[in-house]
Amino acid sequence: MQPEGVKKIITALNQDVSLELGAVIQYLWHHYMAEGMESPAIIELQEKVSRDEMKHLEAFAERIVALGGEPTTRIPALKKGGSLEQMVRDDLELEHGAVKMYREHIRQLAALGDTTSRLMVEKTQASEEEHVKTFETLLGLIKKK
Repeated sequence: MQPEGVKKIITALNQDVSLELGAVIQYLWHHYMAEGMESPAIIELQEKVSRDEMKHLEAFAERIVALGGEPTTRIPALKKGGSLEQMVRDDLELEHGAVKMYREHIRQLAALGDTTSRLMVEKTQASEEEHVKTFETLLGLIKKK
C-alpha cells in the first residue's frame, strides 16, 4: 500500500477512535448521572454499550499502531446531563452519527484496498446499528412511563 493511502487510512481510523472515546465517556457519564433514577435497566444498558464502545476503540487503536500510526486522544464535544429521556436521545444521536461516519469510512477503505480495516469498520458499524435499536427501544420505554 502506498504511504499516502496509509495516511488516509490512519486519518479515518483516528476519526473512529475519537468518536469511540467520546461515546465511552458520554455513555459512562450518563450511567453515573442516572444513578437513583427510576430505570436501573436503562442505566445497566448504558454501561454495557459503553463497554462495547471500548472494544471498538481498542480494535481501531491497535489497527492504527499496526499501520505505523499513533491513535489520537482527541475527544469530541460530549452531551451530558438532563433528564433520562434527554440522555438517551443524546446517546441515540451519537449512534446515528457513528453509523453514518462508518458507512463513509467503509467506502474509503474499500477504495484504498484495505480489506482488513474495512471489515473491522463493517463489524463495528453492525454493532452500532444494534446500539441504535437498543437506544430506540429505551426511548420508547421511557416515553411510556
